[in-house]
Amino acid sequence: MPNNRNIELCRSLLFTPATQIDRFKKALSGEADVVCLDLEDGVSPDHKDMARKKAIPTLFEEDNRCFATKALRINPIKTQTGMRDMLALCEFGQAPSVILLPKVDSPEEVLWVSEILDEVAYTDTNLFVIIETTKGLEGALEIASTSPRISTLLFGAADLSAELGSSQDWEALHYARGRIVHAASSVGLNLVDVPHLDIKDKSNLKNYACLAQRMGFSGKAAIHPLQIPIINEIFSPSSETIAYAQKVITAYENSATGVTLLDGKVVEIPVVKAMRRALLIAEKISTSNN
Repeated sequence: MPNNRNIELCRSLLFTPATQIDRFKKALSGEADVVCLDLEDGVSPDHKDMARKKAIPTLFEEDNRCFATKALRINPIKTQTGMRDMLALCEFGQAPSVILLPKVDSPEEVLWVSEILDEVAYTDTNLFVIIETTKGLEGALEIASTSPRISTLLFGAADLSAELGSSQDWEALHYARGRIVHAASSVGLNLVDVPHLDIKDKSNLKNYACLAQRMGFSGKAAIHPLQIPIINEIFSPSSETIAYAQKVITAYENSATGVTLLDGKVVEIPVVKAMRRALLIAEKISTSNN
C-alpha cells in the first residue's frame, strides 16, 4: 500500500449534504481545498439510500471547473448504514480521493475500511478520521497510527461535548483539542478543527480559527462557502512568514554545527521543521492556484 501521508492541501473543508448535489457541484469551483458530500449528519435516516445512490456517481463526474479535492463522509463503519456505504463504493468500482470516517472509537474501525479499500485495489484513497467520541479521544494516538491511508484527523465538538456533558465553547474543550493535536503531530497528520455553525458570525469564526491555528491545527471545516475565505487566510502562511522561513532554512543550512543565530534568536531543528512546513503549505497553495 502506498504511504499517502502527504495529503493535498487541506486548510478548509466544506461540508455539503448528499441530498443537495447542486450545492456540491457549485462548491467544487469555489475556494475550499476539500469539498465533502455528507452521507452522515447531513442526511436524515429515511433518505440515506436515496442520497447514497445520487452521491456516489456525482463524485466521479468530470468538471473542468473543479479545483477542490472531492471527499465523501460515510456513516459510522460499525453501523449497517456505514457498511452499506462502503459496499456501494466497492460495487461502483471507484472511490473518491478522500473518505471521512465519523465517530471512530478504535483502530479496528480504520483497519476494516483500509482492508476493504486494499481488497478492491483503491490505492489512492486517503482517510480522514473524525475524533468525536470519548473512546476515540482516549485512543486518538493509537487510532492516528493505525494506517498509512490516514492523512488527516478532524475534531468533532458536537458529539464529543454531548458525551462529556460539556458546552462546546473553546475553554470547555481545550483539553480534548490538546489530545488530538498531540496525536496528529506525533504521526505527522493534518488536523482540521470543527465548523463554526453561525454563518453570519465572521468575527468569532476568525477568532476561533486563529486560536486553532495557534494551537497546532492545520485547517478548519466549514458549512457555508462564505466561511472559506476567512479560514483560508488564517491557515495560509503570510508573505512575512514565508520570507522569514526562507531566511531560517538558509541560515541553518549554512551552519556547520546544526545550531545558528538569526536576528539574535537561536535556530535549531524544531524551528527549521516548522519553517519547512510553512514553505510546504505555501508551495501547495501556489500549485493549487495555478
